[in-house]
Parts: sequence; C-alpha cells; structure tokens
Amino acid sequence: MRKYEVEIYGKLEEMPHLLEGDFFHSLELFQILEKTPGITPFMAVATQENKVVGQMLVILYHRKSLFPPYLYTHAHAYGEGLYAPDAEQNAIFPLLLRSITIHLHKRLCFYIEFSRMSKKMLGYREFRKLGYVPIAWQEIHNSLHSKLPQERLSDKQIAMIEKMKKKGISCREATSPEDIHRYHQLLKNYYRLKIRRFVPDETFFQKLSTSSNARNVIITYKDKVIGGYTCIYNQGNAFLWFSAFKRKTYIHLHPDTMTIWQALSDAQEQDAQHLHFMDAGLPLKNNLYREFILGFGGKPVTKFRWFRFYPKVINLLLHWLYKD
Repeated sequence: MRKYEVEIYGKLEEMPHLLEGDFFHSLELFQILEKTPGITPFMAVATQENKVVGQMLVILYHRKSLFPPYLYTHAHAYGEGLYAPDAEQNAIFPLLLRSITIHLHKRLCFYIEFSRMSKKMLGYREFRKLGYVPIAWQEIHNSLHSKLPQERLSDKQIAMIEKMKKKGISCREATSPEDIHRYHQLLKNYYRLKIRRFVPDETFFQKLSTSSNARNVIITYKDKVIGGYTCIYNQGNAFLWFSAFKRKTYIHLHPDTMTIWQALSDAQEQDAQHLHFMDAGLPLKNNLYREFILGFGGKPVTKFRWFRFYPKVINLLLHWLYKD
C-alpha cells in the first residue's frame, strides 16, 4: 500500500516544488492571495517519497457582518485540487480533504465551501464522513467551440448590442492603477448587499492584472465605468469569477448585457472551449440572474456544492433541510 504524507502550508517560502496545470490550485494564485489583505491562503500538499503527487489550495476570507457573528472567516476551494498524472487521486483526495478540514476547524473557520467540482458525485463519501452537506447548485457554461457566441443570440439581442456600440459603449482591459481602482469600486458597490459574495481588496485585482491567466475588463460609456468583469483562463477554458454592472443607473444602455457579451467575446478570442460562470446565483427556483445569463445560450448543469459549518447546530439543520 502506498504511503502518503500531507502537510498544510501557509507561507510561500516553506512549500516544496508544486505541480502545474490548474490556476485555482497554483503557486501563482497562492502568491497573489498571500499579498492580498483580508485573505489567508492554505495549500494542502500530498507527497510520496518527497515527490508532490497532489495539492489543494483553499482560500480563507476574513469577513465582517452587520449581524452575528460580526467577524468570521469563510474558506473556499474551487475544485478538488491538482494531481500528478500517475497519482491515485481516489486515495489522495480524501487525505487532502481531511487534513485541510481539520486545519480550518482548529482555526474556528465559520464555514468551509467547495465548489466547481469536476463531477457531481466526486468525493461524495469523503465529504459526508467529514460532516459536509451537499446542496444541489446549478452551474452554467457556454460552449464556444461548436458555435460562435453570436450564433446563440436572438436577432433582437444582436441588434441591441450593435445599437449600444454605436452609442459609444466600449471596453478595455483594466491594467492601470486608476482603471483597476474604478473597477474595484464598481464591484464593492454592486456586491454591497450580496452578503454571500466577498470582494477581495484592490491589491488582489492589481496582482491579477499582471498574470497571463487573468483579465480584468471594464465597460465604459463617456469614460464612465458602467460594467466590468474578471475572467480566469485555465486549462483551455474561461471562468467568469467576478462581474458587475450599473444596470439601474444606465438601464437604457444595457450594461448587464454588454458586460456578459464582452466576456463571451473575449473568451472566444482567447480560444477558450467554454465560458464557465463561477457563480450563477443562489439555487432558488426563481433566479433572475440565472435566467438572464441563460439567455446567452448557456447550458445549465446541476452539481453539488459542499458546505461545513463550525457550529454543529447549523450542520444538523442543513442535513435535515437537504437530506437525500
């Protein structure tokens, strides 16, 4: 039987030479997060005979709330991690999951969340053993390899987009400190009342702008930022991590449509196979945002998001609400 050792690393200088191939579990993202105020990254690393065979990056967000608990932490992992080509993922994943769960529990992390799992049932038994609760969550992606993005739009949508372009709406990548600051302000205002979403410090977006795997884009009208998004290009696909728009202020300019359309166009130009919306909103029956992005020809897929709360009473309640 193969013997694996697992270590949790919180500092860059302590880590061994890591695997490459998944930005969401990469050394590059760890470095960006480590330099961002309000965020603590942890990398769970599995080794065999001093060789890295698996790694899992978990992001610990330090958050504030108007309601109890007023100060708390929320950990989020995007996917199941990265594994060496010849590694036994089925044996290594449970070890990484258990180690990082115990580590975060000792730090009194209020809740842990796993999303973007490659398969719906991946790790089901291991998550259950550790007290995680599966919640069915609809994810959306647009295929870009079989049809051009505009071929999935209605004639009305195409006409509206062309009309907005003629009115002077344009876009550009936010690379300057000023553009990133304006984009960050847009995100903070947009997510102010969306307590489930966390907007990192401006430093995070500044660091991302220097990465070849990421783009911050702003949508402008008369040099006013009316929309924007952050897209990650990873493993041949594009992932829309953040997006925001001033839909009510500039309702006549349709900044929501122009923002999502630009993200699709950019992803297609970058030769991405798919554009994945990393958050299509809460799993509610009537979700206006989900219906809006489905209007661009996306495909809905139901997967599990896994949650584990520090207070046992919340876990028990969730188990009762979402029992199989």
